[in-house]
Amino acid sequence: MTQMGTALRDDVTGGDVVGGAAADGAADVLVGGVQAAGELGLSRSEFARAVQLGIVRAGPRTLTGAVRYARAELDRVRSVAGPQGALRERVETVAGAQAAAEVVGVGPSRFTRLARCGHVTPVGYRINRYRAVVWLYLTAELRSFAAREPGMLRGIAPPADRELMAAKADLRARKWRGRHVGLLLRRTADPWERAAVLASVLPEGELLEAVPDPAERIVLAALGPPPPYGHPQVPEAAAVAAGLLTAGPPDEIHWYRTSLDFALAGARGQSKSTGERGPT
Repeated sequence: MTQMGTALRDDVTGGDVVGGAAADGAADVLVGGVQAAGELGLSRSEFARAVQLGIVRAGPRTLTGAVRYARAELDRVRSVAGPQGALRERVETVAGAQAAAEVVGVGPSRFTRLARCGHVTPVGYRINRYRAVVWLYLTAELRSFAAREPGMLRGIAPPADRELMAAKADLRARKWRGRHVGLLLRRTADPWERAAVLASVLPEGELLEAVPDPAERIVLAALGPPPPYGHPQVPEAAAVAAGLLTAGPPDEIHWYRTSLDFALAGARGQSKSTGERGPT
């Protein structure tokens, strides 16, 4: 079973220290997410974000399925983190247009337009008590955008943005899905796991057409990633968030379906040559 699909679900649970076998035969120390976060000076949510972004790589899981982190990996992260507090700055987020606008130095309405037109990409989401989506943005990326595109922070909107706003376009969910899928794909080279990531964002009808074999759909479902860290548990809010996980515009659906077809071709080829993982 893939650890990619469970890393963010279990990354901040458990704190026991356990032993594992290192490549050289020596015992490698593995720690749970709580301890790993503490050793890196991060809160649980900050640590989960670092795992999501690939800054911290998950290690082998225990027999119970809990994700553990190698002490060598934590040492590596600390060695490249830079000055004290730099790692926390890389994973710091702000929630909502008001807070994000303050970081960029514009008003909330202008920031909303910039986000809806795809100039900045959310890194996560929350569903508030009114069942509205509150997007999360990396503070460091907002500051980088402001420094890189000062012209976007003042004056009238460019023609392309005006066209998008006239059409009531909102690219935030699509941009977030692209980022989410990309991060998941970076964490595995296994063709069945990669196919499962792509399948997870397709609408049910599209998936049935793309993967008519029920046995293959079972494999893809078993290997599919869980909801992102922070995904709501309350059914009403979870239903709203579920819509964010599914591709919507026809061209977006076509892109994921084409990518899934390509990934499945490689996965099926692997199964035929090795007899492992998926149906033949």
